[in-house]
Amino acid sequence: MEKSSPKMTGGTREAPVNISPAVAANAEGEEIEVLESTDVLPVAPEDYDPENSGFISTERFRDLLETHGSELDPHKLEVLLALADGNADGKICYQDFVNLMSNKRSNSFRRAILQGSRQLKGCSLRDEVGLGLSQRLVRHVAYETLPREVDRKWYFDSYTYCPPPWFILAITIAEVAVFMYYGLQLDRLVLQVSSPSFLKSPLPYHPQLRAQAWRYLSYIFMHTGIEHLSLNMAMQLLVGVPLEMVHGALRIGLVYVCGVLAGSLAVSVTDMTAPVVGSSGGVYALVSAHLANVVMNWSGMKCQFKLFRMAMALVCMSVEFGRAVWLRFYPPAFPPCPNPSFVAHLGGVVVGLTLGVVVLQNYEQRLQEQSLFWIFFCVYTLFVLCAVFWNIFAYSLLDVRLPPPP
Repeated sequence: MEKSSPKMTGGTREAPVNISPAVAANAEGEEIEVLESTDVLPVAPEDYDPENSGFISTERFRDLLETHGSELDPHKLEVLLALADGNADGKICYQDFVNLMSNKRSNSFRRAILQGSRQLKGCSLRDEVGLGLSQRLVRHVAYETLPREVDRKWYFDSYTYCPPPWFILAITIAEVAVFMYYGLQLDRLVLQVSSPSFLKSPLPYHPQLRAQAWRYLSYIFMHTGIEHLSLNMAMQLLVGVPLEMVHGALRIGLVYVCGVLAGSLAVSVTDMTAPVVGSSGGVYALVSAHLANVVMNWSGMKCQFKLFRMAMALVCMSVEFGRAVWLRFYPPAFPPCPNPSFVAHLGGVVVGLTLGVVVLQNYEQRLQEQSLFWIFFCVYTLFVLCAVFWNIFAYSLLDVRLPPPP
């Protein structure tokens, strides 16, 4: 079939109209980078050409999809048709289409899909047969974490296992390795905190050593015993790995680290004489954010036995939190130093219910474009700054009697 060559109009190149949209998107890559870097393209009135304005009518867009749709993934074709029928302006921006094909979706895209007159009429992702083991795993993760069918289908077509969920796996392996090392060194696995050498490690947070800034994060690698480690690792893997597969290591790492830091700072402000160990701050940030996302999108979440599983997650969190509260007020093995605090759990929950929820609700959009994200992030930053000043000045002003250093 003969293909028409590109023509030059007003100093810009017009993409051929009889090739597939996907090929056109790749062919115009350099022009797209320029488009993304400018808010408005300056066009003189005498040079304005509706056919070269960067928009295409929905009718023309549908014709192209019907002609070349066989070259696209079936799920993406469904979404593109819904986009064509749901656009109230009667036209589609070429840049939006390119972003769509590169898995970058805007708020305008979401509104067009949700408000479109055409619903996705294809079969549900769950009804598809003949999938391999890896594809079934991705489908399972999609139903575990995403509330909308259009998002689940888009994620299913886009996920490639590259990169794998390395952050949660790496943190888990490191925590287990450190626990086993100290288990052999202290010659105990249960209630390691009762050993006189437990807090002598350079990792746990201790109020007398709060000037060593790394301890506000490194305390996650120490656990009071195998019962503490087991519950944290179970929740961390069962919730963290699926979330990282969908949202990526950067976003999940942000929520996790913010929960960890908020946990130790919360202890230094509210339970000023107690040390801190365990990864509960980060784990509770992830779990509480996920549970809140499920509740907020209850009707859309199609994971199996969601009520039972949510109840089990709450039971596990309650058991772990109850164990931490009991240990905190149990007579310490080496007074006057108290046992590790439980306040880090609460700090993680607060981060999960604020910053974490915003991250999980906008998996396909850039966080810097979400005003709510910046509001919570600024509040979190303000809390960190206030806690830092508290640690510098409050202990001496309040004349707090701290336990001796380990």
